[in-house]
Amino acid sequence: MTFSIAFPNVDPVALEVGPVVIRWYALAYLVGLLLAWWYVRALAKRTSGAAALQDIDDFLVWATLGIILGGRLGYMLFYNFENSVQDPLTIFQIWRGGMSFHGGLIGVIVATVLFVRRRGIRLLPFADLIACAAPIGLFLGRIANFVNGELFGRASDVPWAVVFPHGGSEPRHPSQLYEASLEGLLLFVMLYLFWRTEGVRQRPGVLSGIFLVGYGVARNTVELFREPDAHIGFLLSGTTMGQWLSAPMILLGLYLIIRGSRRSAAPERKAPAGRSA
Repeated sequence: MTFSIAFPNVDPVALEVGPVVIRWYALAYLVGLLLAWWYVRALAKRTSGAAALQDIDDFLVWATLGIILGGRLGYMLFYNFENSVQDPLTIFQIWRGGMSFHGGLIGVIVATVLFVRRRGIRLLPFADLIACAAPIGLFLGRIANFVNGELFGRASDVPWAVVFPHGGSEPRHPSQLYEASLEGLLLFVMLYLFWRTEGVRQRPGVLSGIFLVGYGVARNTVELFREPDAHIGFLLSGTTMGQWLSAPMILLGLYLIIRGSRRSAAPERKAPAGRSA
């Protein structure tokens, strides 16, 4: 006998006031960005020389644009390339759904590089702060995926399997919750504990590397339980698109960790007094 858990039929619309409709997915983005902004400010106050608080406030807009534009472009290029070629205007139809984490990551990286050059900020110490906060958005985003009943797992007979409304009659792995736990909660705790270690904090790039490796390993693991996109399916030797896109993250992360670990720790510098209020 196969046991399964009934899907909690939560309305995907979180709030509706007249013509204004706010869905849980959009709310996850909004709350995730605000919590990440608050958290980065809190870390910056205790990490001398990384960034001024005014810079962090201003970067919120840059990060938002990087996530939305990069996430949408990444989805169309990585997961829906044929349609984007046939009808390029679909790239701008964000309301139709379709966002890619890997595309959003590239968007944030580009936004970060442009921002620090414009402000004269050191790249890696600033990127380390952003990396520490990234799991907050990942956690909320995966919870929103579960509420929407999307990106579900493969058919399974585990006791906690869920019958998703769009996944047929078979119970499936709640892979969204696996990702929320690994990419979100666990990675957040790991980065915080490493950040508390002064030797790590004084080696720029190591925290960013830990994030990249941590996410890449977590995503590759969960992909073993997650149902591949129907229009893509399995790739070479049963791998998935998510695993192929995560592999470069792991390599880049390892490079940053090794590079940062080989550099001698330098004493933390204090930020200019006029820019940290």
